[in-house]
Amino acid sequence: MPRKIKTQIFHTAASSDARPTPDVPVTIEEFLAQQLNQDLLRFITCGSVDDGKSTLIGRMLWESQQLFDDQLASLKTDSKKYGTQGDDIDFALLVDGLSAEREQGITIDVAYRFFATSKRKFIVADTPGHEQYTRNMITGASTAEVAILLVDARQGILTQTRRHAYLTSLMGIKHVVLAINKMDTVEYKQEIYERINAEFALFCQKLSFESITAIPVSALKGDNITSRSTSTPWYSGPSLISYLETIRILPQTESGLIFPVQWVNRPDSTFRGFSGSIARGTVQPGDQVRVIASGQTANVQAIIVSEQQDARPFVQGEAITLQLDKEIDISRGDVLTIADQPVDYETQFEAKLIWMDGTPGQAGRKYDLKLATQWTGATINNIGYRININTGEQEPVNTLSRNEIASCNIFTDKPIALTTYETSKELGGFILVDRYTNATLAVGVIRQALRRSSNVHKQALSINRQARETLHGHAGKVIWLTGLSGSGKSTIANALEIKLHTQGKHTYILDGDNLRLGLNKDLGFSEADRIENIRRVAEVAKLMMDAGLIVIAAFISPFKEDRAQTREIISADSFIEVFVDTPREICEQRDPKGLYKKARAGLLPNMTGIGSRYEAPEAPDLRIQSGTGIAEACDQIVRLLDQH
Repeated sequence: MPRKIKTQIFHTAASSDARPTPDVPVTIEEFLAQQLNQDLLRFITCGSVDDGKSTLIGRMLWESQQLFDDQLASLKTDSKKYGTQGDDIDFALLVDGLSAEREQGITIDVAYRFFATSKRKFIVADTPGHEQYTRNMITGASTAEVAILLVDARQGILTQTRRHAYLTSLMGIKHVVLAINKMDTVEYKQEIYERINAEFALFCQKLSFESITAIPVSALKGDNITSRSTSTPWYSGPSLISYLETIRILPQTESGLIFPVQWVNRPDSTFRGFSGSIARGTVQPGDQVRVIASGQTANVQAIIVSEQQDARPFVQGEAITLQLDKEIDISRGDVLTIADQPVDYETQFEAKLIWMDGTPGQAGRKYDLKLATQWTGATINNIGYRININTGEQEPVNTLSRNEIASCNIFTDKPIALTTYETSKELGGFILVDRYTNATLAVGVIRQALRRSSNVHKQALSINRQARETLHGHAGKVIWLTGLSGSGKSTIANALEIKLHTQGKHTYILDGDNLRLGLNKDLGFSEADRIENIRRVAEVAKLMMDAGLIVIAAFISPFKEDRAQTREIISADSFIEVFVDTPREICEQRDPKGLYKKARAGLLPNMTGIGSRYEAPEAPDLRIQSGTGIAEACDQIVRLLDQH
């Protein structure tokens, strides 16, 4: 059953609440003391494009008297410049700072603004509504405690509204204001307000919000921003500012220290400290801490802040340097906890993944993963399902497109310290990064660690690779021939094996067609299946190389990332990449298997070079140019093999 959410919807008429009158301090000292004693609330505005997010923030800054005279004058000038009629002010210009934003009338980047009332201080993040800038919305949501989700009263709940609602829930925000904006354009009709409320509440039943407060507003006119409007006599709830001033955010009380090491502090030979910010829990001198990666323990001898020792307990969010009572191996990326309260240290976990790049996400593809201060290689091992934003249904997929949200199993190259996202945002949230461009591809939140079977262990073998190579009289290697269909890979591979065999070398050919008749017969020719095909071949080639054989692998292997992953699986010093560089026109003329003819007839939609791309190697170990004879090609490979 879906969990119940505390939804605040106000119907009965009531008198308008007055705009709060700030207490004016007599002295500057009193004013500063008042500000220091106020707590800070971080919130975001989100929703679909043109729902009025920037205008709403501008109106709140205006109403809370946060503008200086020169800002007001500049705002009036800019309003006329960008087409506002008469003496009206375009409040969105207070927030939309980029020229592209002002020209297009949209928000692109995340804009942060600070303001305060007599009761509370605020940092607000104005996040983009456009689908292509969803990554910026996630950035704003990652540190927010409340979300103001705007809806255009004329449009109602849109796909992007649902996406932003789902993302705010996924990023751990528990309190949402449903600001039904532009009520002035629908004559402040109560039935429109209630219809949108009901639809949104139904959608949110499966989300993890603790409260939803619906407020009818007009950012342009100022209705229900700082005080209840006479235009909505049927509404009895708080104004928006009143809600933000009074909403209670309970502090996190999770026990157990999580301290990711950001920097090993060695100012001289006598001091060694470990600097970072406390992600969860508390720490004080005398605590015994554990290094999750090694299991080593030590006691906290001192805590240094601003070059001064401090004996008090330090809490979540504080930046400190720990000095331990003994030397143990700790480096950047390590995670420290209280000794008897360790976190998981795993290589596999289930996560919700938000794909943010135009290049599709693929199961089996290798990426870099960053979690807190930890970096490692990682693979999307399995895409369980994606979330249909409109219906909430789980749909099976093989790849991920931009802005899709999916449940995936992630495997990392080495164990990492982790928790669930609900336990710790810092140790439960991660990003996937492209290994070549360093672009951020996806944001993920960990749902649970996937425990490896305790009955599966690596078996130690009495005869190792070196012993087998000694018996054969040569080293095991993998010669990987890549190129288009018809380039001559298989012909060269066959001739090369004959040449090596006559030299007394122990060899084996792995051919793409042969493996697809057996080991890989369950795979098709989609991009995801091609990736898995090459991964399996790489693992087989590694085993055969470990047996001391010279493995000759002839595969189109069209994607550079898959070839790079193969080199990593096999090891760089044992992998020889040979690019059989034959132009597609010549390959198509040869067409030994009739594949190009079928592709041109539309019978092979995923034919590499016709319907699917081939990413040529940029720096292969050997490039065999078109027109090179078979014998000469084999001689070139043998010479390179001898060099290895």
